[in-house]
Amino acid sequence: MSTVMIIELLIVLCALYVGSRYGSLALGAISGIGLAILVFGFGMKPGTPPTDVIYIIIAAVTCAGTLQASGGMDWMIQIAEKMLRKHPGNITFLAPITTFFLTVLVGTGHVVYTLMPIICDIALKKNIRPERPCAVASIASQVGITCSPIAAAVVAFVTISNANGFMVSIPQVLMITIPACLCGLIAASLYSYRRGKDLDKDPDFLRRKSDPETFKYMYGNSATTLGKEISKSAKASVYVFLGALLVIVFFAFCQMIHVTKGGESITLAQHMGIPKMNIIIQIIMLTAAACNIMFCKAEPKKAVGGAVWQSGMVAVVAIYGIAWLADTYFSNYLDDMKLMLADMVKNYPWSIAFVFFLVSVLINSQGAVVVAMLPLAYELGIAGPVLLGILPSVYGYFFIPNYPSDIATVNFDRSGTTVIGKYLLNHSFMIPGLISVSVSTVIGYLLTTTVFSGYFASFIQ
Repeated sequence: MSTVMIIELLIVLCALYVGSRYGSLALGAISGIGLAILVFGFGMKPGTPPTDVIYIIIAAVTCAGTLQASGGMDWMIQIAEKMLRKHPGNITFLAPITTFFLTVLVGTGHVVYTLMPIICDIALKKNIRPERPCAVASIASQVGITCSPIAAAVVAFVTISNANGFMVSIPQVLMITIPACLCGLIAASLYSYRRGKDLDKDPDFLRRKSDPETFKYMYGNSATTLGKEISKSAKASVYVFLGALLVIVFFAFCQMIHVTKGGESITLAQHMGIPKMNIIIQIIMLTAAACNIMFCKAEPKKAVGGAVWQSGMVAVVAIYGIAWLADTYFSNYLDDMKLMLADMVKNYPWSIAFVFFLVSVLINSQGAVVVAMLPLAYELGIAGPVLLGILPSVYGYFFIPNYPSDIATVNFDRSGTTVIGKYLLNHSFMIPGLISVSVSTVIGYLLTTTVFSGYFASFIQ
């Protein structure tokens, strides 16, 4: 690497680091400073912002926002709570599975905020150390992003892969990521089942419990959604949302099925004149959002004021700035990157997973990691099935505990057992996160390169 190349890389990393320290919109905005320095200061040719992915996120977040505004998300949380309270002894396993599938359905991990106080309450009432289910449930809420048909990371992977000749579809991505990530979460839950001291043997917890005010804080209130009345319009909005997901999956299957026309094998979608999936998702999501507004009493002002819509728009800005900055740097040094990484990519193509993970630690967005790094991975010659297998590795932002869901989980745990350690990295989320991501990535890689190697190879054009 030349001196100038190293200096420019440090500018990129510095912009990402400073943005992560400020958080929220700063991730994208401060990336703009780095972009300005590279373009105006070093004369780099600007890259291309990921507009297709951004449009899809906006459509999906708008739909999810109207679902929340109509009260439909409250109904989903209520159903989840009923299941958890029915089997309180298995909370360490059921809590992460619940937060995982909520994220899969809604496309964002921020739904965990409503459910986490309930998970803590159930654990405390059952005398289970709340750290055990809470930490892994927070991890699971983010793991589900690579398993959601409307999440930015999945849609971006499909869009970018198709543009690079790997004609994979959303259902094909999910048939790898869902079982792989579930295996990772089960492994993390098994570790968490006995982690830490039992509450009756934990001197720190017993000391806090002995204080009357702290005891009242821990056990005095019961977090629950069970008493909340759910309107018919709220339930209808859930049916609209789930129906929209089914329509998207149907069109995605049409992209997989091949038919013969004029002696040539084409997809059923091509035969029927169906547009590409990025267009379909936008149309269906916006239509579902409109139905929620017109027929399910979802107030637009309430939708844009909700946590789901606001966090989604923050993700849009982050992906916009981060991906544009990364594309500017890598597109200008693509030949140099190929030369430097040729041997590694040739001998150990799976090692790109470490790069994905490290970038995620810096930028706190799985979608942004995919948009920023996947084009480079394809340019380096890494096969599509390999990249699909290691897709779970784009989640690494649990490593430094500054992500909102992790911080919120610490605050929701009234027992004080879920913690950010004195030395920053010795926090409650570290080991469950490492176990989950490691196992998921290994299982995903084995599925695409051994079990289904021939199947996925057939989708490379």
